[in-house]
Amino acid sequence: MSYLFAKPSYPLSSFVKQYWAIENCLPDGDVHVQRIVPTGLTDLTFYMGNKPKSLDENKDIQEDSILSGQQKEYYDIVISGRLCMFSISLLPHGARMFFDLPSIEFFDQNIPLKYLVKDKINELETNLYEAESFNERIKVAEDFLMNQLHKTGKLYELKRIQHSIDLINNSSGKITIEDLASAACLSRKQFERTFSNYIGSSPKQFLKAVKFQYSLYQKYSNRAMSLTEIAYSSGYYDQSHMINAYKSLSGITPSQYFAECEPHSDYFM
Repeated sequence: MSYLFAKPSYPLSSFVKQYWAIENCLPDGDVHVQRIVPTGLTDLTFYMGNKPKSLDENKDIQEDSILSGQQKEYYDIVISGRLCMFSISLLPHGARMFFDLPSIEFFDQNIPLKYLVKDKINELETNLYEAESFNERIKVAEDFLMNQLHKTGKLYELKRIQHSIDLINNSSGKITIEDLASAACLSRKQFERTFSNYIGSSPKQFLKAVKFQYSLYQKYSNRAMSLTEIAYSSGYYDQSHMINAYKSLSGITPSQYFAECEPHSDYFM
């Protein structure tokens, strides 16, 4: 499959990680099974060809445009025919800035975008479909996002949560919820509620995804690293702890994952 990637313009760079697209056509009768794992990010995805079929009926993709919230665990999709998709990867707090709902409402779900922007979905889908290039689709997406950003108004706790995300990123997920709550000048209960509303998952679940993503980044950066070295550098107690985390988030052990999949980190790359 051929991938295209691009960074957002400066005004959106605080909330959008990147734009990416795939265009591929499988021969008749061929199928490809893709495992989707937690990335710590939220995605807006637009399908302009065949829609994949999820093997988890709770994650089935029924609409051409969906918002995928923070994930709890892995699931598989089956791709066949012509796959043409354009996706916007939002930073952890990004969805809260574009949609006037607590992001926890999207947790572990694929939400049809028409439920969130029903007055704009037809125009948005038409403009993306008629765009003749990746760059033209980015222009359509940025016009839409800027309009949505202005509508959300000022969210007074944004800087507090952005600082929490900075602390998480700088520690590669190796920080306690107690330390995050203290840095935010909130009780643990207050912090967990505020964090979930902005990020879309509990701090515990988010840290689990970030730590997993950092382990992928470690392996990508140094293919010679052993599993024990990856486990300790990524903040797992030991290799057994990392194995359990991988089984929960990817369905397979680290050794299986690195043998079968490219160790690419959507979060850290």
